[in-house]
Amino acid sequence: MSEILKVTDAVKVFGSGSVATRALDGLSFSVEKGEFVAVMGPSGSGKSTLLNVISTIEPLTGGKIIVDGVPVSAIGERELADFRRDKLGFVFQDYNLLDTLTVEENIALPLNLKKVSASETKERVLRVSEALGVADQLAKFPSALSGGQRQRVACARAVIASPALILADEPTGALDSRSSKALMEQFCLMNRELGASILMVTHDAAVASYAQRVIFLRDGKIYDEIFRGDKEQKQFRHDILAVTETLGGGEEGAF
Repeated sequence: MSEILKVTDAVKVFGSGSVATRALDGLSFSVEKGEFVAVMGPSGSGKSTLLNVISTIEPLTGGKIIVDGVPVSAIGERELADFRRDKLGFVFQDYNLLDTLTVEENIALPLNLKKVSASETKERVLRVSEALGVADQLAKFPSALSGGQRQRVACARAVIASPALILADEPTGALDSRSSKALMEQFCLMNRELGASILMVTHDAAVASYAQRVIFLRDGKIYDEIFRGDKEQKQFRHDILAVTETLGGGEEGAF
């Protein structure tokens, strides 16, 4: 396996002088191609900041981040949009779908930005929407969908251009337990069948238990790390909860 993401001694400081806050404090880890990794930790542990520096929303104060062989800090301002479009896929808590576009148009957006041909775009939209269970919703607008359906559409949009890495920020945060479970099964499908590499931030142990590995942050550093391996999901969730009890900031989840 090859590394799709490598974070080395990452430091992110907000403010300066006596009010400076180290949101990331020498953080180092990597994600292998085809791996599904969850990140957990209490509020203020650096989870959201980590996603922001990987996605180039925030610049690093120190250290290095490499995505699919590209050093993030070396990307020029003009190339940032291309980097995000070509290397990253995003799934947000609030879906971030465009209400004026149909489901099909929302999913196709990354391919349109890359100027992929209409015939190939249609073929890929159909394939991905069928895989994620939204093929019968393509003509509808997001307002006509349930929260779970909208998030599956967001997943289809995130994966359609085959990005190097999908970043998911609390993807089940706005969903009920039934929809959350269905969505996480879709994440596993994206990972297993569509080959997606996923880094997901969550506060929910039940959600994290779908990942292959969980990294726990505290005060901008890695507090612990556990692997699922051959464990049943129920046992892995129990292991996650055992760490969050000592760490703080986790929830058991309703499924």
